[in-house]
Parts: sequence; C-alpha cells; structure tokens
Amino acid sequence: MKSTTRRTLAAVVTGVAAAVGVAAAPAAAAGAIPVPVPLGGAETALGMELPDVAGELPVLTPGAPEGPRYVEGRLLPERTLPQLPVRSGLPGVDLRQPLPQVLGDGFDHAAVEAPATELRALAPGLSLDAPLSAPDGGSFGLPAAQLPQAGVLTPVVQTVPAADLGVGPGL
Repeated sequence: MKSTTRRTLAAVVTGVAAAVGVAAAPAAAAGAIPVPVPLGGAETALGMELPDVAGELPVLTPGAPEGPRYVEGRLLPERTLPQLPVRSGLPGVDLRQPLPQVLGDGFDHAAVEAPATELRALAPGLSLDAPLSAPDGGSFGLPAAQLPQAGVLTPVVQTVPAADLGVGPGL
C-alpha cells in the first residue's frame, strides 16, 4: 500500500472517529435523557384536559475499578475480583394534573416533580487467599499450610432521592 493511500485512509478514519465522538458526547454528558409523553391527541379525542407528563431516563456510566492491592504475607492480592464503580441516576418524572376549581371556570393543578437524582454504586467484589502462606525463610523458603480464606466485598448503593408535591393556579 502506498504511503499516500495510507495517509488518506488514516485521515478518513480519524474524521469518522471524530464525527462519532461528537455525536455521542451530548448523550453521555447529559446524565439524563428527557422523555416527553405526548397526550395532545388523546386530549382532542376525549375532549378533556389530560395531565402533562414528562420523564428523564438516566445514562449509565461505569467507572474504572480500583486494582488489586498486594499485601505482605499473602500469595494472592487482597481484592482478587475488584469492585466496579457505576454512576447513574434514578429516573425523574414531572406530572401536572388539572383540577377543576369549585368556584369559577379556570383550572388549578396538582403537580408531582421528582427530578433525576444521582446514584453511585459499587458492584460486589471477591477477596481470596491461597491455602499456602508466603515462603518463609525459617523453613528453607517453603510455604506453610494454612486455611484458605474467601470473602465477599459487599455492594454499595448511595443516592438521595427528592420529590416535590404541590398545588397551584393554572396548568
């Protein structure tokens, strides 16, 4: 393959990669994707006021796991299967329901707004130790027998959900 062909191919691949990266960046940077629920056609067909509904779906972003940690006196690292951190969010919702006024022709509304909130999690991990100890200088460099050890690193979930319930004039 000629060098000019290689350069042209490299430029095309770089351009395509940049275009794909630019297209994917807004969705990943947003954290949550808005999801409107269109009910305008049902309002027209039923001849009545329906609630306004909108939602948000979170974007899942996995993190980099913390690597195994070597400890003196053990043959295997402390975290044989490390925990994987994951960031996401709880889905959000915005709901406005019209309420007829007792006096007058206007409408009031009842609203529930629960924004998408951040969710941090750690997947479960595993810690193992071999049935042999580290080589010992006192026994001519041979390892001693010991009981095998296994431990499960518990999963962690952290979030602070919030919601707002209110009643007000207009829709």
